[in-house]
Amino acid sequence: MRKIFLYIVLSLCCYGAQAQHTVFLDKGRIEFEKKQNIHAMLDEMWGSGEGQSWKELEKKSQPQFKTSYFDLVFSGNITYYKPGRQLPENNQVREWPAEKNVVYTDLAAQHSVAQKQVFDRLFLQDDSTRAIRWKITDETRKIAGFDCRRANAIIMDSVYVVAFYTDAIVTSGGPESFSGLPGMILGLALPHEHITWFATKVLVDDVKPESLKQPAKGKKVTRKELMENMSKALSDWGNWGKVYMKTAQF
Repeated sequence: MRKIFLYIVLSLCCYGAQAQHTVFLDKGRIEFEKKQNIHAMLDEMWGSGEGQSWKELEKKSQPQFKTSYFDLVFSGNITYYKPGRQLPENNQVREWPAEKNVVYTDLAAQHSVAQKQVFDRLFLQDDSTRAIRWKITDETRKIAGFDCRRANAIIMDSVYVVAFYTDAIVTSGGPESFSGLPGMILGLALPHEHITWFATKVLVDDVKPESLKQPAKGKKVTRKELMENMSKALSDWGNWGKVYMKTAQF
């Protein structure tokens, strides 16, 4: 009995020691790999009406999938999302919406400042953070070495979102304007919009205050005002304009 009691005590002590060494990150840098199915987006833009020959020519000049990288620097309740390392092959490919987005988010204040390039104009979208009603599920997945749980949501009335978050990173942010889960979003998919973001690595970098400064360049607008500006500019662009506008809002 004494041996059994000693084994139980030692086991509890070991478990307590492990629990004390569990690491919860509140600052660092995450690299996200963003993938877009360009051919599927072109199909949606052109539809099945006139211009099919132009669509096929466009497909031949574009890869089916475009890959780009973004960095998310975070410290406490502040996140800063910006373009990351560049791939040389992307210099030969059409530039799509949101490829130069810079997004500063103060999660505690529920405030976001996003610098967005729309054609030849630079906007500074200053607004509250996007309110998302997440539904957390039991599905799990490992991303960049972290155990993540799945959550689903609908934004903009019809856009279906799938996210995977980890509570091992306590900052409740994510790529672009996505946040609001009990931990960091490391995987994000918009299946019907043909776009995904998945973390490739999480680095425990020393985050300097100057790397978390709000962007300041661009015409200051709210989210609603930016959409109104884009709607006027793209009113005669049909499905192409609709897809562009939707993609630019993420």
